Amino acid sequence: MITELRISDLGVISDAVLALHPGLTVVTGETGAGKTMIVTSIDLLLGGRADPKAVRTGARRAVVEGRFSEISADTVRRVEEAGGELDAAAEADGEVDAELLVARQVTPGGRTRAFVGGAQVPIGRIEDLVGDLVTVHGQSEQVRLAGRDRQRELLDRFAGVDQQVRLTTYRTCYDELRAAQTELDRLRTEAQERAREIDLLRFGLDEIERAAPQPGEDVALAEEAQRLQASDDLRADAATAIVALAGSDDEAGGALAGLAQARRAVERLAAADTEAKPFAGRVREVGYLLTELAGDLSSYLAGLEVQPGRLEQIAERRFELAGLLRKYGSSCDEVLAWSARAAERLAALELADDRIGELTERITVVQGRIEELAGQLHSARVAAAGEFVERVRGELAALAMPHARLQFELTPVDLGPTGADQVDLLFSANPGSAPRSLGKVASGGEMSRVRLAVEVVLADGGGSVTFVFDEVDAGVGGAVAVEIGRRLALLARHRQVIVVTHLAQVAAFADRHFAVVKSDDGQVTTSGVREVAERDRVVELARMMAGIETTESALAHAGELLELASR
Repeated sequence: MITELRISDLGVISDAVLALHPGLTVVTGETGAGKTMIVTSIDLLLGGRADPKAVRTGARRAVVEGRFSEISADTVRRVEEAGGELDAAAEADGEVDAELLVARQVTPGGRTRAFVGGAQVPIGRIEDLVGDLVTVHGQSEQVRLAGRDRQRELLDRFAGVDQQVRLTTYRTCYDELRAAQTELDRLRTEAQERAREIDLLRFGLDEIERAAPQPGEDVALAEEAQRLQASDDLRADAATAIVALAGSDDEAGGALAGLAQARRAVERLAAADTEAKPFAGRVREVGYLLTELAGDLSSYLAGLEVQPGRLEQIAERRFELAGLLRKYGSSCDEVLAWSARAAERLAALELADDRIGELTERITVVQGRIEELAGQLHSARVAAAGEFVERVRGELAALAMPHARLQFELTPVDLGPTGADQVDLLFSANPGSAPRSLGKVASGGEMSRVRLAVEVVLADGGGSVTFVFDEVDAGVGGAVAVEIGRRLALLARHRQVIVVTHLAQVAAFADRHFAVVKSDDGQVTTSGVREVAERDRVVELARMMAGIETTESALAHAGELLELASR
């Protein structure tokens, strides 16, 4: 539950602190004083949308902080996984004796930040972390209650945990069915395109296979062709180099002959002078290198023998490869890479028919499972509907609607995300009137009472520790408002209930009473929140009934209300 709520610069509220306790807490105040900002601040703590216009004029930011206790162990685990910290003292019955601080900041520029347990978290994660701590029923809930989807949600919620498990399983199967059907439709639609692509890939792979290019073959052939075309010049230059090194075949000479003379002279120097000995070794080394070079040149010259027809063969092969290079890559290596990719793509495309068969079989299986689960969901809804409406009718009788009739109408529809039922809550307030859709026949006051009755019934099944109601008494008054206050007080025996109200009949049942007070200095309007002491409650209730100026009769009536509520 919420133990403390701090609000700074939100709407007309400059700074306010509400120390909250178990039981029924009411918030009252004149129109425009800022009562709704209390609900807005709690909604912000739970991840609600932030309106930059709600930041108080002239303020750098609006700040809302809430302290929570009686936190479930599961919530503690989620908060700690998100990096938050709690001061946990003990654990019992699934709840942790600890306090959790949640904060939200909003700037006039629209920037918003959230902190849970001291750790900054994305706004979208707040609801996942702490959304189960509080259930907020704003005035929009009255509109939602008229919708069939919301009515179906409430019926499923009343049906219990098993129904929620069935819904989760159903949605998983339904999502799988939709994904499989989408893929199957795509494969079937693309069948002609896929067949054309298969033919093109096969043609290309066959063409490459016939030519059988080798890695780097185009480069090697170009180099060989260039060498053959320059073979006469190459032979002449190689022969010239050999003659320069070793002399001609019929005449000794060349560098090797001169080196032989140098070697003999150096050897005489080394024999006569020890300092010249290193020269002899170096001359011999040069001799070895020149001899090896002359031999290599001779081998190169021998390899340049004329190969008749080879140049023509190279030209034909390069022409054949050029056809591949125009289509599949700028080199043989790129052609081979395209071939590898094409083979993989062809294999995947050829598996499409097998995939169509697999999907068809899977869809049949999942379809059967979904229909089975839809039947279970329907049976559970039928079983829960009778008890649900009976209990809600009992609450409505206590809310001065003894003749109200409710019934759920379940109409079969095509399978959807929540089953095969269209749920419609039918309502009649008076005897002799046939029940019709709730949203079409219920007045504002009747809808308020139905909403409260539903929440009282659902509260018995567990859920949030704290309920927040924003003007649940809209459209009612007199004795009906008294009964609403009484039902809220009964609900507050098991839950923390916070109610924003403008009716004294409801406020009289409060365990704690806060008043939002507006002040105006002629330039700026400011609201603050004060707790109404027990001795001042008669005056506050009288003000709510009579306006700013209280009267003796209003004070007397307020006293009677408090006495009635205390009974």
